[in-house]
Amino acid sequence: MNESTILETTDLNLWYGQKHALIDISLQVPKNKVTALIGPSGCGKSTLLRCFNRMNDLIDSSRITGEILFNGNDIHDPRADVYAIREKIGMVFQKPNPFPKSIYENAAYGSRIHGVSDRKELDRIVEESLKEAALWDEVKDRLHEPALSLSGGQQQRLCIARSLAVGPEVILMDEPCSALDPIATAKIEDLIIRLAQDYTVVIVTHNMQQAARASNYTGFMYLGRLVEFDKTTKIFEDPGEELTENYITGRFG
Repeated sequence: MNESTILETTDLNLWYGQKHALIDISLQVPKNKVTALIGPSGCGKSTLLRCFNRMNDLIDSSRITGEILFNGNDIHDPRADVYAIREKIGMVFQKPNPFPKSIYENAAYGSRIHGVSDRKELDRIVEESLKEAALWDEVKDRLHEPALSLSGGQQQRLCIARSLAVGPEVILMDEPCSALDPIATAKIEDLIIRLAQDYTVVIVTHNMQQAARASNYTGFMYLGRLVEFDKTTKIFEDPGEELTENYITGRFG
């Protein structure tokens, strides 16, 4: 792969108790591209995604071996700052989860946590992040209304804005459209493609059409293993593994 790499795993293994959930995953995620992880339920896609910002640390039974590098640095180095890692590698979840605060306060939340208190600076950050999330024009006249008054698709874009406001380099998205209707899904997909101009995006999706439309690279996972990883066009048009072909043509999964 000729692209520069921002995230890299080498011989990554993860267990939840006795369950071996990820098996010998070696993967290079290219910078400023959209990478999709596809595969049947329970194959390890979301588990792998959560490894990238150490969210599996929150699960007591989890144990990891192997290496994960972010910009060449080992994220499991004892000196690594987990909070700094999660600031630079943001997460958007399957179901929109805005805080029970105003639209403005949701977008400003991360900046406030990091000590920004100047109102003009907060206003700038809120406007920029909402514009990047393609939401500003829809909410600029009601920033102080409750975030929960927004539609599902708008709430998801607000959650994306919230993650953008703290200046990440990578945005992880775990099934970001699964709770949305087709129109809202199309807006999120368009946004994902645009975001890759400035960020690296990694999405987990069950929707193979979505992976084909919105990603540059695709990894196919099965039973905890990364079966194949390549440019999305190659995976969908000329996969190198029979298992990949069987999955994308609907023979199982």
